[in-house]
Amino acid sequence: MELSKVTLEIFTKLEHKWLSHCDSSRKTRVLSIDGGGTTTCIVAAASLIHLEDQIRLRTGDPHANLVDFFDIVTGTGTGGVLAAMLCAADSSGRPLFTARAAVDLIAERNSELFKVGIGGLLRCRRRGRLSGKSMDKVLKEVFTRQDDGRSLTLKDTCRPLLVPCFDLKTSAPFVFSRADASESPSFDFELWKVCRATSATPGRFKPFALSSVDGKTTCTAVDGGLVMNNPTAAAVTHVIHNKRDFPSVNGVEDLLVLSLGNGPPTGPASRSIKLRHDGECSPSSVVDIVLDGVSETVDQMLGNAFCWNRTDYVRIQANGMEEDVLKERGVETLPFGGKRLLSETNGQRIESFAQRLIASSSRSSSLPPSPCKEAAVSPLADGR
Repeated sequence: MELSKVTLEIFTKLEHKWLSHCDSSRKTRVLSIDGGGTTTCIVAAASLIHLEDQIRLRTGDPHANLVDFFDIVTGTGTGGVLAAMLCAADSSGRPLFTARAAVDLIAERNSELFKVGIGGLLRCRRRGRLSGKSMDKVLKEVFTRQDDGRSLTLKDTCRPLLVPCFDLKTSAPFVFSRADASESPSFDFELWKVCRATSATPGRFKPFALSSVDGKTTCTAVDGGLVMNNPTAAAVTHVIHNKRDFPSVNGVEDLLVLSLGNGPPTGPASRSIKLRHDGECSPSSVVDIVLDGVSETVDQMLGNAFCWNRTDYVRIQANGMEEDVLKERGVETLPFGGKRLLSETNGQRIESFAQRLIASSSRSSSLPPSPCKEAAVSPLADGR
């Protein structure tokens, strides 16, 4: 009896290893969305909509949903709000929002999400302080199911989700994760609070205090962009070390990664750091240096990690040289420093990536379930 158990265990492990080897072309697909930049996430918005349109065109399915073609989604700041919207699930486990519906809703309600505070309007304008209550109201509406009135939590997502913030109580990064939420209610948080935490930019919003659904874990959050503006590295590390959810991933060679930048706010000149009249950096410039520095450093690290399989890591970033980010020529980070201008535009790079996503999905052991029609996907797309 004991010999039979041992034999069965050995053959089970050998079979699993053989199947993993046979399916080596099946990549684990990662989507990452930067924070910072403009509040409407121009780069991410254009890229996500174009990618979803390409998936629908190439699969012949007009209702195909972008999130069905990724295995994990991460985002910081407004990018975190987009990531959470893409992953939020309805009562049947299907995505609540298509990429276009999520982008449209953020654009339509941008003035409410980033509303100037009313406590002394002139003073608030001068200090750049925004209304947390207005953002709270919108996020609560976005992440409340219309059919049953439930406030969605990290567990109510159709894909693994990672959203970072910085916890002032522990002076360390805090990453909201569906994997942790599935393990314990002490790490399950309402999605609107997760989005509020990652968007609490110092100087614009007050730090945001939140607790888990059981009240046992608390956090005093500020914007995750200060330490993790580009969360791609966190997602890659999470996938490689999370053997429970991603057992076939052993290294970057098993990954297919799309990283969306935030782009310059107003054009090429805005990319340079502005000095004060005395030649010193202003506080706002220091924040810009931190945000850009974090993003560029992560991009450099991943460029080095994927140097032997460069097409598996695609970074889309705007340089302000074109009105339409998709028409700009792509920029690729070179191993060990420097960048090069590519012949392909950002739009063409996304189209190539869409083809690889679909090919990887078709090699999966099970295809994504048939997505819902767009009319049923976004109950809030009318701006209510």
